[in-house]
Amino acid sequence: MENVEHLLKKLARDSIPEAVEKAHRYRLLNEPLEAESICLDILEVEPDNEEALVILILALSDQFVNGLQPMYRDAITLIKKLPDEYSKLYYEGVICERRGKASHRLQRPTSGHVAFEWLQKALSLYERASSLSPAENADADLRWNTVVRILERFPEIRPDPAEWTQTFLE
Repeated sequence: MENVEHLLKKLARDSIPEAVEKAHRYRLLNEPLEAESICLDILEVEPDNEEALVILILALSDQFVNGLQPMYRDAITLIKKLPDEYSKLYYEGVICERRGKASHRLQRPTSGHVAFEWLQKALSLYERASSLSPAENADADLRWNTVVRILERFPEIRPDPAEWTQTFLE
């Protein structure tokens, strides 16, 4: 069998609005790999397309259930390309929240402790984002409330007792 090389096709600039809609739709259909691919195509033509960048970050974090690397690393790298401090804090919070949830789903002996650390980081980021958001934007506060409810519902998500001892001894 012959080894055939396939080259990626470049999007026409005029097709970008429809491609953004398709990427969003694929995310909603729980097909993050497809959404990721479309966003990469869009960003190849328009590197500063904020909507494609956000969809890509979310599509990568949708894949955390399949393993964290390299999706986590790539998502964190993309955060730096967002245009304002609020967006950077908010979407980093989303990434940390999703990483915490993915850790919790693993059901390993330390999953609850790892999840707790990530969710605490998410809360900190949401709080900082909330202080920068206009009054009509409650996104960071809504995510904050979701994380608080997760912590209330799942008692196994808690700090590592070894850290309690260490903090107490300091």
